[in-house]
Amino acid sequence: MSTRKTLRQLAEARRGVIVPGAFNALSAKVVEDLGFEAIYVTGAGVTNMWFGLPDQGFMGLSDIADHTARIRDAVSVPLIVDADTGFGNALNVRHTVRTLERAGADCIQLEDQVAPKRCGHFSGKDVISTEEAVNKIKAAVDARQDADLLIMARTDAAAVHGFDAAIERAQAFAEAGADILFVEAVTTAEEIRALPQRLHQPQLMNMVIGGKTPIFNATELADLGYGIVLYANAALQGAVAGMQKALTVLRDDKQVTEASGLVTPFAERQRLVGKPEWDALEKTYS
Repeated sequence: MSTRKTLRQLAEARRGVIVPGAFNALSAKVVEDLGFEAIYVTGAGVTNMWFGLPDQGFMGLSDIADHTARIRDAVSVPLIVDADTGFGNALNVRHTVRTLERAGADCIQLEDQVAPKRCGHFSGKDVISTEEAVNKIKAAVDARQDADLLIMARTDAAAVHGFDAAIERAQAFAEAGADILFVEAVTTAEEIRALPQRLHQPQLMNMVIGGKTPIFNATELADLGYGIVLYANAALQGAVAGMQKALTVLRDDKQVTEASGLVTPFAERQRLVGKPEWDALEKTYS
């Protein structure tokens, strides 16, 4: 079965499958190695880790396409790719979908913010008109070459126009052909519980650590009927915390060893990047 069909089945099963974000190929390999069933190629993560900038629209199509291609080459599980606003109007969305499909995306996420977008859990967001947003989703659906490629439609309208308006907009996206719906930055437990009752398409719930949405256990979200539970930047925040701890010890103690427990052992690092397999290939071709 293709990774695209696998991802569709995961979403439609509505069992709250946890999907961590990856910001480069190695983080994706760690996610896969730990047994997660799919990976989210995070725009915020790429922006933070590649540029050292906040998630405020600095990433471009070539940046996310390059990361998608590298991650696709590194792992075999399905990939959901964050395409922000599609990098322009409906015609740009068409080009974005074609580009990311070639790069190896199994699902492309598009949102309805005014460009330049910003993290869904930042203040000061605005959204384009429903009509324009719907036309961008239609363009995305029409652009895909493989009918199994999924289109995820995200709305940030709850923060601008209220929860009911976000529901109406998400329903319009479903009618335009979106396969998965993503209502971003809801702020109450009641709203989390209400979404699966009011929208029939498979849905993603975004658990932003430290963000505006209350954290629910993935089992609770599965019981509510969510297909995907996204932790877009758990790996990123964990990596930063690990770097800070290890480098603080190095600064203060003038050394760090494997025995400290602060770093991944050398042998484990080589296993994750596949050195034994490359050694075998070297023998084959030498």
